[in-house]
Amino acid sequence: MAPLLQVEGLTVAFDGPAGPARAVDDVSFTIGRGEKFALVGESGSGKTVSALALLRLAGDARVSGRIRFDGRDLGALSEREMRGVRGREIAMIFQEPMVALNPLYTVGDQIGETLALHEAMPAAAARARAIELLELTGIAEPQRRVDSYPHQLSGGQRQRAMIAMALACRPALLIADEPTTALDVTVQRQIVELLDDLQRSIGMSVLLITHDLPLVRRFADRVGVMREGRLLEVAPVQALFDAPRDPYTRRLIDSRPRRSVEPVPAGAAPLLDARGAGCRYWYRSGWFGRKPFDAVRDVDLEVARGETLGIVGESGSGKTTLGMALLRLATGTPSGAIRFDGERLDGRGR
Repeated sequence: MAPLLQVEGLTVAFDGPAGPARAVDDVSFTIGRGEKFALVGESGSGKTVSALALLRLAGDARVSGRIRFDGRDLGALSEREMRGVRGREIAMIFQEPMVALNPLYTVGDQIGETLALHEAMPAAAARARAIELLELTGIAEPQRRVDSYPHQLSGGQRQRAMIAMALACRPALLIADEPTTALDVTVQRQIVELLDDLQRSIGMSVLLITHDLPLVRRFADRVGVMREGRLLEVAPVQALFDAPRDPYTRRLIDSRPRRSVEPVPAGAAPLLDARGAGCRYWYRSGWFGRKPFDAVRDVDLEVARGETLGIVGESGSGKTTLGMALLRLATGTPSGAIRFDGERLDGRGR
């Protein structure tokens, strides 16, 4: 059976002061039907530019090479024909959902626009389908969230909304550009499991773009390694991790962050001291009522001079609000005693 996607000699160049600069240089690979293929490499290696070139979204770049999708030469299609391919047959999850989503429209409207454009679906049916897609991607209370704007969703919820939009027309190929970037580890795992489940149920192919090698090992069938615009090697995932051919791939696999933190001297005086720190918000309940919501409650912490304290937790656990509350920048009602270098920061004496 012929591959779903065939890329031959893809080259992408941008004009610069010193002449054309190649961001992608003679890259060739295939993706089979139902296959999960990963492109990995450091930032600037050409991964995302390659994906944008597949959809003819690389701006003013000079693109050469041959891209065949489901037997058709995408380079020979008109722009109108390509608009029919984008979203319907090849969909993309962009790296930054807060940037990719339109802040002026609800997520339901944005999903519905895809359905109206590609399937001529009436507004009521598109809204119902958007709710189904949000539920499919694991967003709680989809009937309410369909009317939410992007800024009203957490990072994980925005990523799920992007996935729902990408899957609206059941594409044959899904391009996922760094789908877990900036998400906490719990949500990362949920997003990967979601993509895995959806890929199996829909039977689509996936092009995963990432620098996260553990994610590649967990998710992909085959992997291609890119560096400075060139594709160094392509292999099944297990074979590549067991016996990489290129020295750069070996260095990439072997690279591990090493701890280099000196211990803080015992008995060091605290620079920052917080006791019972909290932050309460109020939300409307009924016509005239209000109810409290404690985003942060009764937090005690100390940070010595020269010490690094890590605050970890899932999205929505209160990490950022705690930091804002310590600096008295949170918009809610603060509580607790906060001292910095012996001085009270909460305005309540010493």
